[in-house]
Amino acid sequence: MNIKYFPDTDTLLINLSDNKITETKDLNENILVELDEAGRLVSMTIEHAKKQTDVSEFSYRLAAI
Repeated sequence: MNIKYFPDTDTLLINLSDNKITETKDLNENILVELDEAGRLVSMTIEHAKKQTDVSEFSYRLAAI
């Protein structure tokens, strides 16, 4: 998993896997998701991220599996 924030464009990119992208869907005018051949989420792009999310409060916690 890889998460990048681009402050110059206020874009948040979340890559969840390295699977090959076979489909792209616009959830709305600011959120784009990319799926693999099985329909699993590969990545998500959020435009205008400061308005859509609280980027400054980002945290990550690994849950026990």
